[in-house]
Amino acid sequence: MAVKYQDYYETLGVPRTASAEEIKQAFRQLARLHHPDVAKNKVTGEAKFKEINEAYEVLGEPEKRKQYDELGPNWQAEGRGPFAPGSQRGRPHPAGGDPDFEFSGTGFSDFFESFFSGRQGDFSSPRDFAHRGRAAGGFAQPGGDIEADLLVTLEEALRGAQRKVTLRRPALDGAAERTNTYQVKIPAGLREGQRIRLAGQGGPGHGGAPAGDLYLRVRFARHPDLRVQGDDIHCDLDLAPWEAVLGVKAKIPTLAGATTLRVPPGTTAGTQLRIRGQGLPREDGSRGDLFATVRILTPDQVTAEERVLWEQLARLSPFKPRSES
Repeated sequence: MAVKYQDYYETLGVPRTASAEEIKQAFRQLARLHHPDVAKNKVTGEAKFKEINEAYEVLGEPEKRKQYDELGPNWQAEGRGPFAPGSQRGRPHPAGGDPDFEFSGTGFSDFFESFFSGRQGDFSSPRDFAHRGRAAGGFAQPGGDIEADLLVTLEEALRGAQRKVTLRRPALDGAAERTNTYQVKIPAGLREGQRIRLAGQGGPGHGGAPAGDLYLRVRFARHPDLRVQGDDIHCDLDLAPWEAVLGVKAKIPTLAGATTLRVPPGTTAGTQLRIRGQGLPREDGSRGDLFATVRILTPDQVTAEERVLWEQLARLSPFKPRSES
């Protein structure tokens, strides 16, 4: 099966000339709309959320975006990519050009897996293994390991989940192509970069040697509002100047839904407000914290009436933000 090109600019609804900030804003808007926890249709929402995440995973990182732009939609006709002649990124399918194996259910398209993940694997033929065995003085050769990325939402990392992952293996040396489907358990408290091991589900062993293993490496889905740092979750809290001065009860997102945070009067930009126990699970069963970092925003434009009030405040207030000496 040929690898289908993914138009990530079209997925995010931005032109190819879009700035990094425009790409970020498009992602956040779409991710909020299609997040599985808020989408009206959970199935289609989850699928769309994964597409949006994949697009931002590439376009949101300068090096990956550069690689993607250089690749172009005509990469197959122009002989580019990991399976082009001379490429060291993967083995071509013996029948002509397709990757050795294909995944579904990981949250990433085969296009992403081919070009932008750390997918690894070795489905060399038995003849290759026998040749290596003779060179080593025997014929037994363990099967190679396979590794692919698994997209996991922060909510899944918090609560745990089950995922159906399918692996299509190519036909080699007369053996028929086959497809295996696995029910993969995603344990609560998983961390980015951690690997889930499916023992004995990698490449076949030869000469009585065991098969390799299948590893699914966790990559956290980008959340439109939340960021992970260790056990803790971070978000931005945007305040109007008067809210920072007077204090306010503001809603902020958490992994369990929105909650209300009390902002004390006189809060300054950069202040971190903490909600205990709203982070990711720790090994000891406790949870990290959620930190909201204050940003104070000012209006781009004001009406004539608002301007009069701002000018009045400027005259009446004794507050001096700068030293006059």
